[in-house]
Amino acid sequence: MDPKAILNKAKNHTPVILGSKEFKKFAILLPLIEKDSETHVLFEVRSHHMRRQPGDICFPGGKIEGDDPSAKAAAIRETTEELGIQEEDLEDVHPLDYIVSPFGMIVYPFAGYISKPAADIQPNPEEVREVFTVPLSFFMKTEPRVHYVNFQAQPEEDFPYELIAGGRNYDWRTRQVEEYFYLYEDKVIWGLTASVLAHFVEMIS
Repeated sequence: MDPKAILNKAKNHTPVILGSKEFKKFAILLPLIEKDSETHVLFEVRSHHMRRQPGDICFPGGKIEGDDPSAKAAAIRETTEELGIQEEDLEDVHPLDYIVSPFGMIVYPFAGYISKPAADIQPNPEEVREVFTVPLSFFMKTEPRVHYVNFQAQPEEDFPYELIAGGRNYDWRTRQVEEYFYLYEDKVIWGLTASVLAHFVEMIS
């Protein structure tokens, strides 16, 4: 086949992350809310009914469904469902940097403002055990603790070592993942939630 004809097939291609069609995609919202004349960040404590990460502290969010017109729409939908608010209670929803997880997941974070008073929020008990807020000023003044998790490659038993240079002595690269931690009173905010929060604080500082 003619090289020009081959390359013409790539002419109108829009690049994406290789393999991302198979990734699970999620959208979350970092909610700001006014409380006691100060800007706070609102968090959820996941219900113990939840299959994944029960009891963890997180932001509102969830899986992007096929009928969601965009990641932003999914973040707004999930937030309204989980916090028992209306879409009109959310203002100035803007994107943050998205996250590509080593576990086959893409997370699209957003930040927005909840105009409804915190006292009037009635979360869905099936998904949310409780909500609480932390002054944004705390995170502006507090550096997160950073710890690391190492992942070592473990090929399957029938891996064809004879087909690669170095065979069983191949120098597999160890992956290291940063985990952020914020400790506020009796609450531990960590993992992806803390990573998104740290990025947001850096962005607005």
